[in-house]
Amino acid sequence: MPLSLLIAAALAVAPATTAPPPAKPQVPTLVVDTIDGGRFDLAEQRGSWVVVNYWATWCSPCIKEIPDLSAFDAARDDVKVIGLAFEEIERADLDAFLAKHPAGYPIAVVDVYDPPKDFDVPRGLPTTYLVDPQGRLAQRFIGPVTSAQLAKAIDAAGATP
Repeated sequence: MPLSLLIAAALAVAPATTAPPPAKPQVPTLVVDTIDGGRFDLAEQRGSWVVVNYWATWCSPCIKEIPDLSAFDAARDDVKVIGLAFEEIERADLDAFLAKHPAGYPIAVVDVYDPPKDFDVPRGLPTTYLVDPQGRLAQRFIGPVTSAQLAKAIDAAGATP
C-alpha cells in the first residue's frame, strides 16, 4: 500500500481533536432581566466600575457577601453591583430568601445551562468579576470577596474614573 494511502487511512481513524474554547472577549456583554422588573445592561454602565457577582441561595459565603456588597454599592457612586443568582430556583423561593437577606443592588437569575457567554462558567461560588469603567474585565475573584478587596483592586487599577 502506498505511503500516502497509509497516512490517509491513519488520519481517517485518528480521534478527532478539539479546538480550545474561544477566548472570552476583553469587553464582555451582559444584558439580563432583573427580578424587580428592570433590565441590566453592562454596556450602559460605562464610566462606572461594575461588580458582577455570581451567587446562590444555598452558598454560605455568598450569603455573607450580600450585606458587604450592598454597602459597597451604596457607598460608592463610581461602583454598580449586579447579583447573578446561579441556580435553579423558583421565583417565590428567591423572593423569600431576599426578604431575609435583602440586597441593595439588582438581582437576576441566570440559566445554569445557558449562562452569559462572555463570562466563564463559575467553577465555584461565589465568583465575582470586576469590570472597569471602559467595560473591560479588570479582575476575577473565585471565592468570597470583600468590599475592601474590591476597593484595593480598583485603586490598584488606577483609581476611579
